[in-house]
Amino acid sequence: MRTGVWLVGARGSVATTSIVGGLALRAGLAGPTGCVTELPELRGPALPAFADLVFGGHDIATTPLCKRAEALAAAGVVPGRLVAALPDELAAVERDLRPAPTGATQADRAAAVTRDLTEFRDRHGLDRVVVVNVSATEPAPRPHPGHADPEALRAALTGPDEVLPSSSLYGYAALTAGCPYVDFTPSTGLRLPALAALAEQTGLPYAGHDGKTGETLVKSVLAPMFAMRHLAVRSWSGVNLLGGGDGATLADPAANAAKVQSKQRVLGETLGYLPQGGTRIEYVEELGDFKTAWDLITFAGFLGTGMRMEFTWHGCDSALAAPLVLDLARLTAAAHAAGHVGPLPDLAFFFKDPLGAPTHSLAEQWALLAAFTRRLHAGRDGGHDHAG
Repeated sequence: MRTGVWLVGARGSVATTSIVGGLALRAGLAGPTGCVTELPELRGPALPAFADLVFGGHDIATTPLCKRAEALAAAGVVPGRLVAALPDELAAVERDLRPAPTGATQADRAAAVTRDLTEFRDRHGLDRVVVVNVSATEPAPRPHPGHADPEALRAALTGPDEVLPSSSLYGYAALTAGCPYVDFTPSTGLRLPALAALAEQTGLPYAGHDGKTGETLVKSVLAPMFAMRHLAVRSWSGVNLLGGGDGATLADPAANAAKVQSKQRVLGETLGYLPQGGTRIEYVEELGDFKTAWDLITFAGFLGTGMRMEFTWHGCDSALAAPLVLDLARLTAAAHAAGHVGPLPDLAFFFKDPLGAPTHSLAEQWALLAAFTRRLHAGRDGGHDHAG
């Protein structure tokens, strides 16, 4: 099943790491560590093989992909030997990267994206293309009357106003081109009524939001532990220090607020209440593509005895995120092939703020994901609206 992976933000660190990793797996130069779809519980015939993934994408940046890969190798994000071994493969992907679309209206820009997607699919003879947004985090959008339904939205896009944020405009274009959409960011994406309705009309699945790679991953394990042990969490405070492009973007207060909201939701929905404290995100340029998170948890046990827990997480964001991007492309392609339409809640395992997820517990999300993939591999999962 030849599957296109179209990356919005294709020259960024996460996308570049995903591309290098995908090419290295195809060439047999690296193992699939970090790719959960290669675990025995998930691996199977319904998923496209790594060798069947073809990469393309959009970006506002113009730095050649090979130069971005070399910079990531110099920073210790990807092995330099892999970049040195894949010049022809990276050059081939470079030919399938396109500049961010231009046009007088958002309708013009969406049409340009749709053309790029369609030409990419036709040029490579792909069975399907999955669009994955790994671009910079956006501020929350202002409400707009054009968001009411697909027809009203189409009309609004032809006007002079900026009706949709960028992530939603790419989602609209993807659906118009017949492509499933995955939002790996906390941006709006398809979380608008008109776009959800358009996904129904076009018979396409979608997934998101905000890839769960570090501190929130730990929260989704620890918070259920406190709840199941009937321990009262009094406070939970965290400080996140990160560099790189993501850190620079989150220096903007509006983008920072959108990210913090996504990170905090797991606590309230798992514990049933929000403990005192919050999450702070700070940009530290010196950290580059690495990030450090420190959390302090205070809680009460039997007879009100006070206790505390602390943990520190230090990781490479791009190396944590990239295998999940490949996983999500494979799973979403399989869901599309099986006829799924609408949000895919069974992919909640991958996200901080998952669409339609019944739980934020990582263990429960894993059980849902494993059951979903078993159905896909057995050919029994014929797809149905909002079910996953």
